[in-house]
Amino acid sequence: MEQTDAGVDLHPSNGCCTHWRSCTGFWLLGLCNNFAYVVMLSAAHDILKKQESENGTASTTFTLSVDFHGRNSSNSSRYDCNPISTAAVLLADILPTLIIKICAPFVIHKLPYGIRVLLCAVMAATSFLLVSFSSAVWMSILGVIFASFSSGLGELSFLSLTVFFTRDVLQGWGSGTGAAGVAGSFLYSGLTQIGLSPQTTLLIMLVVPVTMLISYFFLLVPPPSLPQWKSRNYVAVSSEDRRRLVDGSEDEEQDKSTPEDRSAGPLTFTEQLYVIKGLLKFVIPLGVVYFAEYFINQGLMELLYFPNFYLSHAEQYRWYQTLYQFGVLVSRSSLCCLKIRKLCALSLLQVVNAVLLLFAVRYQFLCSAWVVFPIVFYEGLLGGAAYVNTFYFISKETEDRQREFAMAAASVGDSLGIALAGLSAFPVHRYFCNL
Repeated sequence: MEQTDAGVDLHPSNGCCTHWRSCTGFWLLGLCNNFAYVVMLSAAHDILKKQESENGTASTTFTLSVDFHGRNSSNSSRYDCNPISTAAVLLADILPTLIIKICAPFVIHKLPYGIRVLLCAVMAATSFLLVSFSSAVWMSILGVIFASFSSGLGELSFLSLTVFFTRDVLQGWGSGTGAAGVAGSFLYSGLTQIGLSPQTTLLIMLVVPVTMLISYFFLLVPPPSLPQWKSRNYVAVSSEDRRRLVDGSEDEEQDKSTPEDRSAGPLTFTEQLYVIKGLLKFVIPLGVVYFAEYFINQGLMELLYFPNFYLSHAEQYRWYQTLYQFGVLVSRSSLCCLKIRKLCALSLLQVVNAVLLLFAVRYQFLCSAWVVFPIVFYEGLLGGAAYVNTFYFISKETEDRQREFAMAAASVGDSLGIALAGLSAFPVHRYFCNL
């Protein structure tokens, strides 16, 4: 069996089984990393309403934002506005993730992957327990913070982890994260609808961080070069060998006959800044896509209300969210069929979506929710495609020594766009609700 000097196995004996385990493992890691976040936030809304209710009765109706019950009696706006924009919830959800994605890439290489995964699982479990047993609002908010940190640390760590495997695992990761939104919403909604309390449902969800640990420690087949429990040992590995590992094919790289030995040691701060400069061509389009996407989701979706439609305001909003999640799932699972290098085109199309729906809210020229349904599904397709293709081409085009840092640093793009969308959605919500 051929190996590099670093111990990277180029021709594993059970290649098919190893490949299947790796792709399945990353699919489950993507599912667990985002699934826990979605489910915990949904339950947090229910428990917050219980704590703020005079009679202490919890709502068991699932929603990814502020719940609607028919028309809102607190205002007379034609948009049936809620007193608080769903953007407020969005900002509380995303800011801890944004902070860790900005800071962690510069120092996270000092922390072995095994410890990172343990931290993610512990923080996710802690968020479930805090929200489940919360007796005050601050405990539920603390649970949101733990879930957000877990999601942010997990995303940048698992994206960095993909550089030790074949590039196919990116499709598994992307598909798993896309499935988390759909599976999380349906599972939480289903369990609460059959009569389980949000607290009991959350305790059942403790199986999610356990599944994350099993997927990482028992399902994945890590190469010997993976720094599992100790800081990475930087040794010289030729870029030709690394390309063979990443691409899974020697034939594809035969034309690249000039190997370069990677320098020993981690990237310096100056080198990291240089890498970040090169990542802007990926991060900016991704950020624009997610800015437009979440401007729609948190600023406009709740205003796209059709009072004469057979679905209530609550049901219309939930179908928007569900169709959006299905669009994300489909496009994040499409990497094996379609690769899109022109990320700026996806940004432009998503901005067109946002402008179209902004004018639709203002002038109300859309006649039915049936017209909005395919638009939000298409919105999800664009967002999912931008995410998975961004990291695929970063992995493919970044130099070997820079790749691990680049994958972690680029993960800030979507979170930054989401945070800016949340800030922008506040004045939009206030403007329309005052009409």
